Amino acid sequence: MADHYDVLGISRDASAEDIKKAYRRLARELHPDVNPDEAAQEKFKLVTHAYEVLSDPVQRQQYDLGPQAGFGGNFGGQGFSDFGDIFNTFFGGGQQRGPRSRMERGQDALLRVEVDLADVIFGVHKDIEIDTAVVCETCSGNCCQPGTSPVTCDICGGSGTIQRAVRSLLGNVMTSNPCGSCRGYGTTIPAPCTTCQGQGRVRASKTIPLDIPAGVDTGVRLHMAQAGEAGQAGGVPGDLYFEIKVNHHDVFSRDNDDLLCTLEVQMTDAILGTTVTVPGLDGEVTLEIKPGTQGSEVLTVKDRGITRLRGNGRGDLKVGIHVITPTKLSSKEKELISTFAKGRKQSAPALTHFQQGMFSKLRDRFFNA
Repeated sequence: MADHYDVLGISRDASAEDIKKAYRRLARELHPDVNPDEAAQEKFKLVTHAYEVLSDPVQRQQYDLGPQAGFGGNFGGQGFSDFGDIFNTFFGGGQQRGPRSRMERGQDALLRVEVDLADVIFGVHKDIEIDTAVVCETCSGNCCQPGTSPVTCDICGGSGTIQRAVRSLLGNVMTSNPCGSCRGYGTTIPAPCTTCQGQGRVRASKTIPLDIPAGVDTGVRLHMAQAGEAGQAGGVPGDLYFEIKVNHHDVFSRDNDDLLCTLEVQMTDAILGTTVTVPGLDGEVTLEIKPGTQGSEVLTVKDRGITRLRGNGRGDLKVGIHVITPTKLSSKEKELISTFAKGRKQSAPALTHFQQGMFSKLRDRFFNA
């Protein structure tokens, strides 16, 4: 790697003012706005990096001492202010652990997906559109402009840490701290990717194909590993979690794997019996109303409920009967009903034990049938 002093064309004992003057002179000559030549642009990057290091007294001192300066660090003026460094040294914080990786795992995400009750019977496929972080196509996640790559940090020599000596009551103690020049990575990126700003990922929309299994209910979560946001610098993607919400249906409701509904039957059909075909969630259903059917009875249609989530077969369809008593009758209808009543031997109305309301009773029949 080129020597920073040579890059700026100054001596090693140059003053801070000399460093600034040298940088300004070269910047006027090499700045991309003035000199569009590619070679000049690369040299301008070297000049800028050299100035950033040498204009900072701490980084310049470390650079002059070399990446592994040992006890050549600064002893003056430390006193007891570095007791925390001494503590870290004795309890594991002062050991050199090497550079840290730029790669970071992407974050997990929780998304809520609404499905209709009919979709739950057999399961459904959905394409979910999400806004997330994806790998940068320009740099393929390595954070560098195409044709370039990270370079070893000239301050820490690639170790990611700077060692310095601290004078204490215990003598000279060696401490290790993350390198301020490379932030502990051990490398720097002279030419960050302009698309992702050196992050290795960008925000974008993408489509996630999701197969929702049969039998799911509100609150169930589906896990899709490594389908979440891309990690920084090509790190492992996070996971996606899909929380299911089953939408309300105006006719059918659910009890575990059974479907529930109510069939309104006219009084005459309940007396004489009839057969009726009604629409179900997965096709038509034929129901037989036997003569003398009573209100709140429950008809059970086997295997027309919801497919079991972790098992075989399906639940049942349970249909509660609600007999409709007419409230408005014509004179002729009243006469016919009176004739019918007189022709039957019926008991007079009498008190008996308390009966719940029809809907409460029907609900209990549903859940206990």
